[in-house]
Amino acid sequence: MFVYQKEDISSLKHNRLHIAHVIFIDSMRTADYQLTRMLRDILKNEAAVEDIDAVLEDKNIPLDSESRLQLAERILREPPLQGYLTISNALQWRLQYGRAISVAKTLTVMGVENLLLASE
Repeated sequence: MFVYQKEDISSLKHNRLHIAHVIFIDSMRTADYQLTRMLRDILKNEAAVEDIDAVLEDKNIPLDSESRLQLAERILREPPLQGYLTISNALQWRLQYGRAISVAKTLTVMGVENLLLASE
């Protein structure tokens, strides 16, 4: 993930990018933070497939009931790692990266890494 500020320099007819963050997020850490936190918490309390399915339905995961149940069964078999993105599926899927940037700065989570440190 690259976070940058674009500067338009019209007098020179070019642009400049100021790189603020370069973060690597392993694919296993790209899930929604709140949803994975909630799922991991209920799994600690011996959740049933129906409990997981209810959470997925409550969070409006865009799946039909059969697919959602299959996902719930898979989550029960293979609990997810904690995700570090914020995903909103309101009208369109949007991602927010603030938490991933904060975690990468602390260097505390494997799979969420600040790659800009190498050049600082």
